[in-house]
Amino acid sequence: MAASTIREQDLVAALIKNYHVPPGVADEMIGADGQVRPVWRPFLQRFAALSAEDIARRFDRGDRYLRDAGVFYRQYREEGSTERDWPLSHVPVLLGEEEWQEISAGLRQRADLLEQVVQDLYGPGDLVKQGMLPTALVAGNPAWLRPMVGITPPSGHFLNFVAFELGRNPDGSWFVLGDRTEAPSGAGFALENRVATMRSFSDPFPHGKIHWLGDFFRHFREAMQAGGDAPDGRAAILTAGLGTETYFEHAYIARYLGLMLLEGEDLVVEEGRTMVRTVAGNKPISVLWRRMDAAFVDPLELNDKSQIGTPGLVNSIRAGHLSMVNALGTGVLQTRAFLAFLPRIARELQGAPLAIPNIATWWCGAPKERDYVQSHADRMTIGNALAQDLPFEVEGDTIIAGRFPDGRTADVAQRLAAEGAGLVGQEAVSLSTTPVYEDGQLVPRPVMLRVFAARTAQGWSIMPGGYARIGASGDATALALRRGGSVADVWIVSDRKLPTDRVAVNERPFQRATPSLLPARAADNLYWMGRYVERAEGLIRLVRSYHMRLAEAGVPDDLRVARIAQYLARKGVSLEDPVPLDILDQLSHAIRCAAKVRDRFSIDGWTALRSLEQEIATADRPQPGDEAARALSLMLRGTAGFGGLVHDNMYRFVGWRFLSLGRALERAQAMTQILADFAAPTAPEGSFDIAIELGDSVMTHRRRYLIQTNRSTVIDLLALDHRNPRSVRYQVSMIRRLVADLPGAEVNGELSELARAALRVETQLAVADPGRLSTDKLQSMAAALGRLSDLLTRTYLT
Repeated sequence: MAASTIREQDLVAALIKNYHVPPGVADEMIGADGQVRPVWRPFLQRFAALSAEDIARRFDRGDRYLRDAGVFYRQYREEGSTERDWPLSHVPVLLGEEEWQEISAGLRQRADLLEQVVQDLYGPGDLVKQGMLPTALVAGNPAWLRPMVGITPPSGHFLNFVAFELGRNPDGSWFVLGDRTEAPSGAGFALENRVATMRSFSDPFPHGKIHWLGDFFRHFREAMQAGGDAPDGRAAILTAGLGTETYFEHAYIARYLGLMLLEGEDLVVEEGRTMVRTVAGNKPISVLWRRMDAAFVDPLELNDKSQIGTPGLVNSIRAGHLSMVNALGTGVLQTRAFLAFLPRIARELQGAPLAIPNIATWWCGAPKERDYVQSHADRMTIGNALAQDLPFEVEGDTIIAGRFPDGRTADVAQRLAAEGAGLVGQEAVSLSTTPVYEDGQLVPRPVMLRVFAARTAQGWSIMPGGYARIGASGDATALALRRGGSVADVWIVSDRKLPTDRVAVNERPFQRATPSLLPARAADNLYWMGRYVERAEGLIRLVRSYHMRLAEAGVPDDLRVARIAQYLARKGVSLEDPVPLDILDQLSHAIRCAAKVRDRFSIDGWTALRSLEQEIATADRPQPGDEAARALSLMLRGTAGFGGLVHDNMYRFVGWRFLSLGRALERAQAMTQILADFAAPTAPEGSFDIAIELGDSVMTHRRRYLIQTNRSTVIDLLALDHRNPRSVRYQVSMIRRLVADLPGAEVNGELSELARAALRVETQLAVADPGRLSTDKLQSMAAALGRLSDLLTRTYLT
């Protein structure tokens, strides 16, 4: 045996020396024979050769990617919600290709079975009539939506995208813990897990034998686009909004697949057709990938308390104009008690047992099953029959081995007698374990796989790998993220090198895609993001100017210092803090707007904004004067960096125009107000220089005017010079050009009201004389710019 091979074996042996799998538990890395599974050996040989410092460096590389990409999940607590860093467990879960093919076949069978069940539940109802499903579990189930009965989706399929929670038995076989058919999450996070894990395990870890995920999403996207009922129909993702815990994933998938991300307020139903409110008017939509609970989709026919839905969507589906992924009401399949009946239903409908069985489940509404659960309560989890969570995601009234989660002893017999039909018993499970790197060594932790299936033109496609949930300890209830659990990538490893040079075959001739639609809500957020960023920059310049004058004068009652302080006070800005919180507030508003359009906003732009906010929030509070001025100068570089990213990298689509309009209107209006104050005839000495400095035009003024600053030179340079990017006229000219490129700016040769208004303001500036542009006229100009903003809002944003 070669010396290098012996050394590798010794390294691996040392790495797993303290890796102890609990008795009676399967492990993903160690087989039933106590040996390392073959699929893990090449990975472990390379991992064992890394030093602790190299491992830390690699893991930090993956974490840094996740932070830079802004990957988070929202956690809800009594004190409110908060964004938490994505908890990646860096060591992936490895499965062999042959084993995965067996899993995939079993899940395709299960997906077909679920489709058959839901078709019956909203169609003939034979399963209930024949006694294969109890009436109470359907008719009394809040997830069974009565308004959807009799409605067949336009595609003929109720299920298009499902997920399955899988665990491994001690004997190595797999079982299903639960089905996810409502709005399964995690597919987008699986992609991010893959990218971050590959960053950690780049060279010398070979990736050529790992199945990639891209084809899975590409085929599903093609199936979605083919599911519309009209040539001009479009596909989009429907989200509950920024407050939902998986909003990042919704935005990520929308950006990855090139789909619109819509909220309920973006949609309206007109004559049975679902339309998107866009800046170019209402446009039809044919397919919605629903990422919100079905009951909230339509307050008219479903949950009338919903504030995030769209009235009339059910009627649009009923009329055959809208397809939903998945169909409304399919969440009923997630009901925990259904697992007790699926094995028999499979034999009746498919003529074969389930290839991958459920977790053993008994519905306590039948005497025989209730007695069995009672007599075996010491190894049962007993809970709500209509619940849709997993056995280990326990509720306060769940009984585990005869006790409640808080340790109180439960009277199982009394509970079963009183609530039998509302309870279900499930056999306690011991999940398999997988290696997690902690404190310099590999330790086993319980693991569960979430596997995704998408309906395509060729049938069900199973994502090759996916998403593993890992416990923070040996307790299976700690798998949930809110309880400290983590997630890991899942590698499906082939024993042969996989092709990496896939060539897409497209028989249709090349055709440049039409510009994507911009929902009015997205345009509104882009517009105000531009305004808030510019407002923050303007405040930074004003406060910096204050501290620079304070450093020169040494006293706050200097006329120039007092003038700036008075101006800021009129804007509601307090100077008690050398770096006012108002700056942070404006950036926070900008980030919230950006968060609502994450699918349309670049990662670099997002990172620049978040970095600037964090820098200001965590910076040491400087002393007033020169120290504060220098700190504010550094902040200005951050806003300048954001502006450069937007200008250089953002595609010139309609969204960029609204973002640029926001910045231009805010800059023009702010400069007009500054000139009305600091270039007023009654302004104290030095005020003209302050105005020039706030306009970032000190060097330009020195080169253009061979005289000392006076009112005429300041007004000429900062109000009327069409070549100065800080001047009012320059910004108004940009506004006029941007407006001219908006939808409906000119119809049949006639300018829109907004286009005419922008042209009037530009003309007034173009013919103005510096000596005659009085303070009153400047204030009137600021008011005219405000009316432009109002007109833009009425025309496009509401």
